[in-house]
Amino acid sequence: MAKVAVVLAGSGVKDGSEIHEATLALLHLDDLGATYQCFAPDKPQFHVVDHLKGEEMAGERNVLVEAARIARGDVKPLSELKAVDYDAIVFPGGFGAAKNLCNYAFKGADCSVDPDVERAILEFDAAGKVKTFICIAPVIAANVFGKQGKKVRVTVGNSANNSGDMDNVRAMGGDPVDANVDQAVVDAANKVVSAPAYQLGPTIAPVSKGIRKAIEETLKLV
Repeated sequence: MAKVAVVLAGSGVKDGSEIHEATLALLHLDDLGATYQCFAPDKPQFHVVDHLKGEEMAGERNVLVEAARIARGDVKPLSELKAVDYDAIVFPGGFGAAKNLCNYAFKGADCSVDPDVERAILEFDAAGKVKTFICIAPVIAANVFGKQGKKVRVTVGNSANNSGDMDNVRAMGGDPVDANVDQAVVDAANKVVSAPAYQLGPTIAPVSKGIRKAIEETLKLV
């Protein structure tokens, strides 16, 4: 039975993990016979967004505390994650992945990645384990591996809908690949899996198909 670490970035598409993507990843892991443990950075969110109005609001929230909403309280600090304990690592998307796990939302191709996120990815890679990135999270893979001189093959959608993100992946040293919402892209050489999910959307059913495909491919590589 595969053991998978799932890294969350808060709770809510505009300032944390995309809840559908995170929940679907957990559902498909469980349905396909894997076990999982959620992790999140123990730090403040970049900001807080009113999801009803789509506007920034006053106040401060903690990424780990907010991620506990999705994980039903069973979430550990990312600093405690060790690759030796798991077979794969999965990063759902949402703006939190681009605001809290890195600052891609503000810096684009010049972004930097949270040190614990980068450490975890490189540990899993050094151990020859699978790394899976959903929605906008593949930009993190392009950044981390690009700095290592590795050209990872990932999808952030397709050139018709997300040419800017594809250009940024390329600028960070990645190899962006067109994919449909119900597909996943596998870089077998680097053991990296990615799926566009809500980069393309538009509804939960096709997003679910793509995430399930990504989880299936993840477990095959395990």
